[in-house]
Amino acid sequence: MKTYIITLLFIFSITFAPQLFSTALTNDNVVIILDASGSMEWKMPDGTVKMDAAKAALLEVLNQVPETTRIGLLVFSARNLKDDWAYPLGARNDEKLIEAIKKPVPGYRTPLGQYMKLGADKLLEQRKKQQGYGTYRLLIITDGLADDQHLIDRYLPDILSRGIIIDVIGVDMKSQHTLATKVQSYRKADDPKSLAKAVKEVFAEVSVDNDSKSLEEVFRELDSIPNDLAIQIIKTLAETGNQPIGKTPMIKSPNRFKNTQKKSSSSKSSSKKTSDDKGGSDVVFYIIVIGIIMVASGKKKK
Repeated sequence: MKTYIITLLFIFSITFAPQLFSTALTNDNVVIILDASGSMEWKMPDGTVKMDAAKAALLEVLNQVPETTRIGLLVFSARNLKDDWAYPLGARNDEKLIEAIKKPVPGYRTPLGQYMKLGADKLLEQRKKQQGYGTYRLLIITDGLADDQHLIDRYLPDILSRGIIIDVIGVDMKSQHTLATKVQSYRKADDPKSLAKAVKEVFAEVSVDNDSKSLEEVFRELDSIPNDLAIQIIKTLAETGNQPIGKTPMIKSPNRFKNTQKKSSSSKSSSKKTSDDKGGSDVVFYIIVIGIIMVASGKKKK
């Protein structure tokens, strides 16, 4: 059984080799959640407006960020923006991204929990497209406590459990943010210089795993896995974990899917089959990629 699984993995990896090692699949992804609540119009001790300092920090670091790092800008409470996504996560266009950074005007409240979910959902959507490759981070720049703390309490554990890294920068806050001790990194920025430094540090940590392990080495390591463990890995990875935050994955049973197919008309059946076949191949490919990465990483740690 183990030999059969390894053989299948090898065949699929060769089939999808162009995708497997594509640069597009190894992009780093950062969603910046920028606080544009009314208090961001207040001044820091040196007289600089908080929002101006945040914009300057982002603009300063932008030209140092590799093109392989995709950036999305999610802004809450700006009184001059109709769309929460000032710049959607996707291919980089720094000219438009610069315009998006400069645009927000502070206005209203601090619905941080709601926007953490929006940002995390977009990252998970992108992770599905990248077959699990790359890195995924939320960078939160805020100067106050959330108005919807109950949503943070609800969504934070789920976001962290999905492997999304959360970096928080507290802008001229009198006390630490409630997220300070719960996320991967928290930085306090009481002046423009420390704010720029904090943003630079976060982006400096964004990196791609450039492990150059060959396929031959990976499969040799896979061959040493006990049969029951190899089978369990395949079963466990069938759930990608990329469903929206707050929702549990829904897995259709083979029998129910079969019955549904029989009840549909021939035209609908043909269309559904095409769609399901595509989805199935995506899941298989995702499982293969993540399985190889997990096994290789586990061996390396030992």
